[in-house]
Amino acid sequence: MKVITASLAIVLMATAANAAVIAEWTFEVSVPASAGPFAPETGAGEASGWHTLSGVVYSNPVGNGSNESYSSNYWSQGDYYQFKVSTVGYTNIQISWDQAASSTGPQSFALQYSTDGFTFINLVPSYTVLVNTTTAGPPARNAWSSTGTRQSVYTLGPIAGPASLDNQATVYFRMASLVTVATSGTNRVDNVLIEGVPEPMTMALFGLGALAMLRRRK
Repeated sequence: MKVITASLAIVLMATAANAAVIAEWTFEVSVPASAGPFAPETGAGEASGWHTLSGVVYSNPVGNGSNESYSSNYWSQGDYYQFKVSTVGYTNIQISWDQAASSTGPQSFALQYSTDGFTFINLVPSYTVLVNTTTAGPPARNAWSSTGTRQSVYTLGPIAGPASLDNQATVYFRMASLVTVATSGTNRVDNVLIEGVPEPMTMALFGLGALAMLRRRK
């Protein structure tokens, strides 16, 4: 019994110290070719896009070191990629993702959040997306490729959300364009990761799962 108790304590401490994946989109299974929604490869949630112009084409070119990403053209100010999850049982919500623009695509975005899907608040009022190209810099980088390794230079975040996103039935994150560009310009995202720290009750459930596993082994 002492061994089980000690193991349970280790599980609880490890869970409390580390963020857990709520949802992750790599688009390798949920290959996007429309506005969505698309389920994540890990966890639960919905990814989608929205554009003002009806001529928009959603596609899945190579990702950042992978076969797929989520891409679109016809960018106007206010168009966005959106990621929806439940954070029930989690605190300290954070998001990270890879993003790149074509040479004529939008590079100026805002990261926004909402808990009702109607009122969106700027978490990051303005950030700049790198052009997807091979260059000596600055910063030095290669264009996205399915055969290369993932390049952290294109990664944004992790960015922590406010406490108001903790333990919510629905949380939305948007990458919203701040500019209008030529209709041929594209922008793509990949490896979108939303994480949180399990609350005590959630950690206890994890611990009970570990406890059951240990009992089955004895």
